[in-house]
Amino acid sequence: MSAQAGNADQIAYWNGVGGKQWLARHDGMEPQLAPLGLAAVEAAAPKTGERVIDIGCGTGTTSLRIADLVGNGGAVLGVDVSEPLIEAARHNAAGRPNVQFLLGDASQHKLEGGFDLLFSRFGVMFFADPAAAFGHLRSALKPGGRLTFVCWRPFKENEWAFLPFMAAMPHLPPIERPAPNAPGPFAFGDDQRVKTVLSEAGFKEIAVKPLDRAMKPGNDVESATSFASDTGPISRVLNDASPEQRQAAVNAIRQMFEKRVAEGKGFALPAACWIVTARN
Repeated sequence: MSAQAGNADQIAYWNGVGGKQWLARHDGMEPQLAPLGLAAVEAAAPKTGERVIDIGCGTGTTSLRIADLVGNGGAVLGVDVSEPLIEAARHNAAGRPNVQFLLGDASQHKLEGGFDLLFSRFGVMFFADPAAAFGHLRSALKPGGRLTFVCWRPFKENEWAFLPFMAAMPHLPPIERPAPNAPGPFAFGDDQRVKTVLSEAGFKEIAVKPLDRAMKPGNDVESATSFASDTGPISRVLNDASPEQRQAAVNAIRQMFEKRVAEGKGFALPAACWIVTARN
């Protein structure tokens, strides 16, 4: 299977229901992801005048932050496969001459060379052939150029996604377990795999460091239930469920949050990430 064919499902998802759900939840999701993205930007340390590619840029939040740091003498190119998200990014960046956005698959799209930094906030875990994808992206870096991205650690460590998933699944039809290392949000949970992939792609000075924060899906049971049902891996399963199955699953997620409140645990759930850095 070619990389293009392997990425087709992801491209279709993010140009369909995935992109629509992301935009619908954008105002609630961004405050949860922003601290994680900012920690990665800090690790990347963009400098005045540098040229940067933001891989899987979504609506452009990190692209704009990096553009502030590189200044008008620098440039940021945000790349994403999702047309709805790229359109939102272009709208958000209106009047910012040092930011441009490209609709395309960063793992294959022809990119000019000479960039100082490759950056991503949760945008590199979906490649069908990650070593080939990173090798392609590395070709856009100048000698000594940097790579920095933040990705999720294993699914079970990310209770913001894991707990709603486990609450809902008894009420849904059995699903096929993804193959090990299959593209998806938690594909880079194994830090040794990350190092192997980047080494095969030709990167050096690879470092993988843990980052722990919390995500708060809501301030009350109903908002937390709604948010948890529409984000993370469970959202894809619920999209394919019958109305009756979906309602039962959502009720189970609601009961999970009600139990947490009764036990005094509140709504903040662990978010476990890696911040990965490397050089060309």
